[in-house]
Amino acid sequence: MLGMTGLAFMQGVLDGTLPAPPIGKTLNYRVTDVAPGAVTFEGSPTFDHCNPIGTVHGGWYGTLLDSCMACAVMTMLEKGTGYTTLEYKVNITRTVPLGMQVAARGVVQHMGRSTGVANGELRGVEDGKLYATGSTTCIVLRP
Repeated sequence: MLGMTGLAFMQGVLDGTLPAPPIGKTLNYRVTDVAPGAVTFEGSPTFDHCNPIGTVHGGWYGTLLDSCMACAVMTMLEKGTGYTTLEYKVNITRTVPLGMQVAARGVVQHMGRSTGVANGELRGVEDGKLYATGSTTCIVLRP
């Protein structure tokens, strides 16, 4: 990763020349769009992603949003730098039904030398409804 820009790395994940993040297989989501300062993941929750009362666990929403927002920040990184999530927040506005396809889009709001800030939305692919929002601050790691 450090041998290419963050945008080139994410484009490699999108086109399959680089491996997708392993968590995507576990939580049933994949990258579907990459642009400078914006990344979209799509997926759908299964019964394996439910909490004890049978609804989609908040961690599923959080992981999808953390992924798209942090990867949006990654697209702004120059060659030789890394990043990690410093903090993130998620607001769930409604429950995603099992099997429903959703798109999580992260967009960079600020990119500085040491931090990047992004917002995200989780929307139904077919109905366009808002299911959750998020915000993140990522720290830029320089060698």
